[in-house]
Amino acid sequence: MKNKLIFFGIIAIVVSVIVIVVANSTFLTIDAGFRGVLFRPFAGGIDKKNIYGPGFHMIAPWNKMFTYDVRESQLEESMSVLSSNGLNIKLDVTVRVNPIATKIGDLHDHFGVNYMANLVRPEVRAAVRKIIGRFQPEELYSTKRDEVQALITKDLEKVLGANYIELRAILIRDILLPEKVRMAIEEKIEAEQKSLKYEFILTMEHKEKERLLIEASAKSEANTILSASLSDKILADKGIEATLKLANSPNSKIVIIGNDKNGLPLILGNQQ
Repeated sequence: MKNKLIFFGIIAIVVSVIVIVVANSTFLTIDAGFRGVLFRPFAGGIDKKNIYGPGFHMIAPWNKMFTYDVRESQLEESMSVLSSNGLNIKLDVTVRVNPIATKIGDLHDHFGVNYMANLVRPEVRAAVRKIIGRFQPEELYSTKRDEVQALITKDLEKVLGANYIELRAILIRDILLPEKVRMAIEEKIEAEQKSLKYEFILTMEHKEKERLLIEASAKSEANTILSASLSDKILADKGIEATLKLANSPNSKIVIIGNDKNGLPLILGNQQ
């Protein structure tokens, strides 16, 4: 009787342990923003077809669930690359990515949960090196920065998209050139700006000169036309008209007659 009690007690303990282990192994919760992919060691390995969403799930104790954060993640890289003329350039780059939620089974199969280190970082570094190597330092420092960023984005979108990662954005935060090179580029840019300023001033002065010449020509032409229209008879008629108006006014007048045959009377007077 005693042996039976011991036997059943051992069985009860074993069953209790199994229940606890099974309960802990087969029930799990996936948080919001995460997705799960199940590994079935006895049923074909990774289950790529079924992606587990947020919530409570029950799985067999011999299976294992791998969870992936499918929200946007950020990778910051500081690296040294060579420009087209072999100059060493330092860059700070920020990349924002997220796994494609429906493809985390394939992502897990090829790269695992450390996909940022195994996939994203190497591809970012490779794309930056490839694109930067096409440009001169002064282009990177001034005029071509946006173009460089767009080319890196295009290159990364293609390679990451083929590997189940969505590229949200890539930003070149800073480009650092050797001090002497940077100063030489800034001096060159300053000289170019001064040259453009002088060209603008000369252009404006040339236009002002043309304006003054046109204005003077117009005045000269107007004076020529006016002089040609003012004959002696016209001037005499205008003088007679003015004299008659003065003579007909109610004021007292003094009339002075010109001393030649064409002289007109000049009427002076005070108001009453």
